[in-house]
Parts: sequence; structure tokens; C-alpha cells
Amino acid sequence: MSAPATSSPNDPELPIWLHDAPPPVADTIVSFPAPHILLVTLNRPKALNAIPRPQHFALERLWGWYDDQPPLRCAIITGAGRAFSAGADLKEWRDINSAWGPAAQQSSGTSAVTSRSEETSDGGNQPGQNKPDVRLPRGGFGGMANRGGKKPILAAVNGLCYGGGFEMVINCDMVIAATSAKFSLPEVTVGVIAITGGLLRLTRSVGRQRAMEMALCGKSYTAEQMEAWGLVNEVVPDGGDGPTVLEKALEWARCIAGNSPDAVIVSRESLKLSWEGVGPEEATDVILNGWYKRVDLGMNMIEGVNSFLEKRKPVWKDTEL
Repeated sequence: MSAPATSSPNDPELPIWLHDAPPPVADTIVSFPAPHILLVTLNRPKALNAIPRPQHFALERLWGWYDDQPPLRCAIITGAGRAFSAGADLKEWRDINSAWGPAAQQSSGTSAVTSRSEETSDGGNQPGQNKPDVRLPRGGFGGMANRGGKKPILAAVNGLCYGGGFEMVINCDMVIAATSAKFSLPEVTVGVIAITGGLLRLTRSVGRQRAMEMALCGKSYTAEQMEAWGLVNEVVPDGGDGPTVLEKALEWARCIAGNSPDAVIVSRESLKLSWEGVGPEEATDVILNGWYKRVDLGMNMIEGVNSFLEKRKPVWKDTEL
């Protein structure tokens, strides 16, 4: 791996090994705690890191930027304060919709449904349109709940993880949670629906009956329960002399970033195809005839085999995938 991160002369906050600055994201801290690793911290602690609508689109751009940066190999998302994310900003939702309720729609003779063609890249409506639109980007809640993506993202769940925040976690590649973390899909208790990808993925993660319990009852669950159900990889005790949940997530991220970036991307894509319901034979054909052809006998594959035979640590090149 590269030397520890130092500042770029063009941007004092940018590591020298990273040349392109990330896109701006409001109420979000973007940092690089170790070589090849991106850390995204949701930073609205007073609002329990609830995500307002513009932030979803900005986060989606950030994840796209991450996938396009060859030096970056793994990302972590966490929250500031006592919450990972409480989900949607319901106050914003109420304010947006208060002037466009059923009575207003009936009097104007229009519908509140807005197509994607009517949206701007920031998630707003085209000029001259007054009806509210609460749709999210293609990547779903936080640009992530429905993300496919190319590179892995780990969740360091430090506290409350509700609603859309939980939908994001369901679609993370690994989940590290503090013992104080609480997980819930409370949408049914407030009359809304988790429609950004979480429900569709939850069944595949925990099974139909457990998913039904979570989605239809709106109860909260401990980190230990989510670990037992297979949704959390590791539970980290709060306090004490041991590592924090973020430090533990960083250990996992370093593990991933220390492997061949090409092999990580293709292995993840193989598992993702299976998780998305593609049959083994079809998925194998897709990988062999697509991703694998691009790495077969490539520089990192050759380096990996040579380093093994020469009994030395491999020196990986940034991916060209």
C-alpha cells in the first residue's frame, strides 16, 4: 500500500495520492483516514443525521466520484453524534407537501406525481413548475439504498439507524455496529412506506418472515439481533479500552484495500449478481465474458501470483476497471 496520506499542494485537505477533489455535499464530512480509503460522515447531529432531499442527490454524485477514482478502494459511511441516520427529514417532507395536499390537488385539477424528465440534476423541478416532487435519485436514499456501484462501502453504525438510514445499511457490503446501535423500519407507524430499495433487499438478507416482522410492525432491533440475523458482520462494544465502531470499520476497510483492487471489484460484482437473483450459470457467464476478461493476466493478477511465488508482499497498482 501507499505511504500515509499527506496533503496535495493543490488542496491542503486532499491526500497527495488523490488528484480529483470530491464533489461538495452539504452536512457531510468527507475525509481520507488511510491510503485508498474514503470516509463519509453524515453531519446533522442535532437532526439525528436525517437526510434532506438535496443531500440525496449530492451523496449520489459523491458515490459516483468514489467509483471513478482509481486510488480509492474502499469507503466507510457513518454518522456524527448519537445517530447513524434517523432516515428522512419528515419536517422537510411536511413542509414540501403542506401546500400540495389532496385539497390543493383537487382544486387545481393536477397530480403530485412528477416524472424523472421533469426533474433537475439537483432533484428539483423544472423552472415554472410548482408541484412538489419528493422522488429520490436513482441510487435511492442517500444515493445508496438502491446503489449498484463498483466498489465496496462499509457501514459503521454508531447509534440510531432508522428508516432510510437502515435502507442504506441494508445495501452496504459490510456492516459494523456499536452495541448501542438500534435498527428499525418505522415507516408503517407514521403512515409512509420504505420505497427506496430497502424492502426489496431486506427479504434476501434476513428471510421473508423476519423481513415481514420488521417492515409490518415497525419495531426496533439491537445490533446483536441484527448480527444473529446475518445483517451485521461484527458488534463492537461501546466505551472501554477497545476500538470504537469506526476504528473497527477502518480495520476492515484496510483489509479490503490491502487486496488486489481488481480482484475486489470483480469478486464483489460476482456476489452482487447472485444477491440480485441472477442464476449461477448466467452470472458466471456474465463475469467470465465481461469483468474477468478485463483483469485476466492483467498487471495486478501477474503481481499477485509473482509475489506469492517470491514470498513477498504484493505491490498493487490502482485499478483500471
